[in-house]
Amino acid sequence: MLLAIVLYTLGLLGTAFGAVSFFSLFTWYEDDLIYRLLKPIDNALPLILLVLWAAGILVIFFYYLRKALRYIDALSEASNLLVSENDEWITLPTELIQVEERLNRIKQDSIRNARAAKEAEQRKNDLIVYLAHDLKTPLTSVIGYLTLLRDEPQLPEQLRQNYIAIALEKSERLEELINEFFEITRFNLSQLHLEIGEVNLTRMLEQITHEFLPLLSDKALTFQLDIEPDLVIPCDRNKMERVFDNLIRNAIHYSYDHSPIKIRAFQEEDVLNIHVANRGKTIPQDKLERIFEQFYRLDTSRGTRTGGAGLGLAITKEIVERHGGTITASSENETVEFKIVLPIAS
Repeated sequence: MLLAIVLYTLGLLGTAFGAVSFFSLFTWYEDDLIYRLLKPIDNALPLILLVLWAAGILVIFFYYLRKALRYIDALSEASNLLVSENDEWITLPTELIQVEERLNRIKQDSIRNARAAKEAEQRKNDLIVYLAHDLKTPLTSVIGYLTLLRDEPQLPEQLRQNYIAIALEKSERLEELINEFFEITRFNLSQLHLEIGEVNLTRMLEQITHEFLPLLSDKALTFQLDIEPDLVIPCDRNKMERVFDNLIRNAIHYSYDHSPIKIRAFQEEDVLNIHVANRGKTIPQDKLERIFEQFYRLDTSRGTRTGGAGLGLAITKEIVERHGGTITASSENETVEFKIVLPIAS
């Protein structure tokens, strides 16, 4: 608008100067009609120019005011589309093309996030339904075998021991399912607070892998460690132990029998790199992109024994990111690898 006012002012002054110069080229007489018409204008030229300038300013002001109001109306309509759930693109005047592109990006991100949250909520609800259903099976078995033990005091000792073993196994399964309920509740209701301290990552990884050795025997798995000595990092010890616990459990669960689980840890400039890799089925790219989502499980079968509540990797990612790090997953040629990058400085 300021530029328009300046250009109008210069144009008005230039036109007046040009007109005066042009008519000065001629000789005028008092009885000439044109002279009688132009003389009053010449006498009142400053006032006329002032009136024309003011009128022009008003026209320019109302033009740009109307234009601004149209922009406001367009932005108001765009704001309504921004919060709507439909996929309709926001369209603004050409002058607002950058705003239009930014609003469309925000809208697409909002729709994507809303859909992801809705899908996660649906997966959680489905999982709770499955868990509630699966609770009945071991509970019914426990009650059945305990009832037999109570009502049949003359059972042979061997059969009695078998019933006790089965009841204990079903009770342990019941405990696992209940723990999954608690895991879901803790993830939804608790905040992740970190208590940072200096931790020897080398010793932590060696200790954790040693504790997992008994679980390797069922599938004849082995650990292959390639860890630099005395890697020290500022972190929350308990939370970081949970990260490696989740990754190693995941590797054990999805590894081929008689295969190694490889763990590498090394320093590179001002970051630490930790790689956990195992031999197993190649994960399709579409599933790999969702592997860190809440309640997402690679194994979609109903049996909750195959993969738990689908929270382990989501919690792992949150813990790593709270420490200022990143975690990524890759899978090809029947190898699955998780890579963690953590800053050394607090």
